[in-house]
Amino acid sequence: MFRRISRRRGPAGSSQAGVQFKSRIGDNPPHRRKPAGCARDLPSRRRDDAHSPVPASAVIAAAGSLRLRLGARFSAAAAAIPPGRQAGSARLTDWADDGRTEPMTAARAPRPRVAVVGGGIAGLAAAYFLRDVAAVTVFEGAARLGGKLAVSGIADVAVDEGAEALLARRPEGTGLAAEVGLGGELRPAGPAGAAIWTRGQLRPLPRRQFMGVPADLDELAGSGIVSAAGLAAARAGGQEAADQQAGDQQAGDQSVSRYLGARLGPEVVDRLVDPLLGGVYAGRSDQLSFEATMPALAAATRDGQPVTAAAARLLDSAPAPPGGGPPAPVFMSLPGGLASLVPAVSAASAADVRTGAMVRAIERSARGWRLTAGSAHDPWFAEADAVVLALPAAPAGRLLAGLPGAAAAAAGLAEVTTASMAIVTLAFPDTAFPVTPAGSGYLVPAVDGRAVKAVTFSTVKWPHLRAAAPGLQIIRCSVGRIGEETLLHRDDADLAELARAELAEATGVRGRPAAARVTRWGGALPQYTVGHLGRVARIRDSVASQPGLAVCGAVYDGVGIPACIASAQAAAGRIAGYLRDGHRGPAPVGSTRAAGGQ
Repeated sequence: MFRRISRRRGPAGSSQAGVQFKSRIGDNPPHRRKPAGCARDLPSRRRDDAHSPVPASAVIAAAGSLRLRLGARFSAAAAAIPPGRQAGSARLTDWADDGRTEPMTAARAPRPRVAVVGGGIAGLAAAYFLRDVAAVTVFEGAARLGGKLAVSGIADVAVDEGAEALLARRPEGTGLAAEVGLGGELRPAGPAGAAIWTRGQLRPLPRRQFMGVPADLDELAGSGIVSAAGLAAARAGGQEAADQQAGDQQAGDQSVSRYLGARLGPEVVDRLVDPLLGGVYAGRSDQLSFEATMPALAAATRDGQPVTAAAARLLDSAPAPPGGGPPAPVFMSLPGGLASLVPAVSAASAADVRTGAMVRAIERSARGWRLTAGSAHDPWFAEADAVVLALPAAPAGRLLAGLPGAAAAAAGLAEVTTASMAIVTLAFPDTAFPVTPAGSGYLVPAVDGRAVKAVTFSTVKWPHLRAAAPGLQIIRCSVGRIGEETLLHRDDADLAELARAELAEATGVRGRPAAARVTRWGGALPQYTVGHLGRVARIRDSVASQPGLAVCGAVYDGVGIPACIASAQAAAGRIAGYLRDGHRGPAPVGSTRAAGGQ
């Protein structure tokens, strides 16, 4: 299916292109070294091939009747896929052993080939959406799939290390989970509210707010989040919104703080809006785009009505629960961790998934697209009819930088900055808290100068997790905002202690945690700064000029899991349309031999 040239494999346990190959039960055996310069096709094996070693993580569904059994305790099915494994595939491929190029027969060549570069949830979702129209290979440079979705055990309980929730009101995440057989496993978050830790104490987050914009100023007054002066500024600012609207339409996109600060005053922005944006983007309101981060509110205020009224209208437009029942859950997750979605989607995609496969360049070729992977010393190549780049901004930009006609896309991606952060997960006995934690957690305004920007009381937020961890309180502390990279230079022990100390100040928790885990996410969150929507439009226009090429991921339409899945579906639709039109094998027009990567 894909052609690979001049790849040299060493014996088991040796390192090739940064990947460790170790003998394990169920792993592919090490391949014999082939003659230099010899090209070999990757034949597609039938699903009933008894000689195809199928990884345990791929065995999630068979004949539509078997389902991955997800428990709340740590599950090996959700663990990292070892490098070199072809995971989640019903069409496992292998090398021919005789050094010859195997001819492409009519039985083997009916389907177009698509390469998906990037094995995070966006890349895996794209592979899944393309499963019926192409033979898909996913290239992931890391040793495991999932990107920012990962799960591991703490205190013998499976707890997500990255993203932990699906926004329930967006159907893309829950819909994909259902399609891959996990719909019955979805668990709602509890109904408890959240708080803001500011002005010396935990204060309830107003329920009538939209991304921190208050819909009820009297409720805001009762929360104590802002001072009397801040509340007065919010009341006065709302009366001036109509006068400012005409000027704002001429000014174009603005930062959140500029737009909302003019209407609600700086204190409401600093102590209410900024913490919610920080929890989503790890960004700052004076840099983030109002149009990109709050598109619904931006649209609702274009008629000149006060932002408080627009927020109220958006909240009131939410569908009421049927029959007057309890409100629908805001978030959903999985009992084995949200990262359990990764092996399920991988398997359901039936893609040939290659971890430890760093793509360093893409170019047009006579057969379509040619990918260069591996190390500079020992490169190998693959060809495809179409390519999906499901990568963060920087590596996607590097791959596009030398592609004729894609300069605008590369330049736009180079403008996207990212924020790094760390998740410190702590497990305490119930008795360590003088008062049992209430609510799902709390947010911390940047103006208060704390290192921890958000805290989740995981065993309160997720009732299924509480059932799996009797006698324990599991707490997730999010550390780091854009511009605070120096803070993240501390070692794990220092970060864990810093998080514990601030948690103790906020909640009164005593003693040391029974277990602690620090997970670092470097450059994890793209920043939707002022001008982001125009930037994305230019990137997509440039990519659209490249037949058989599409992009998806958190850079474009939202950083949440459902938004990433939606962007993957759009990219898959573009590629499917291209293939259905019969476009195969464009003439070569250039090459990206410059340094790039995943």
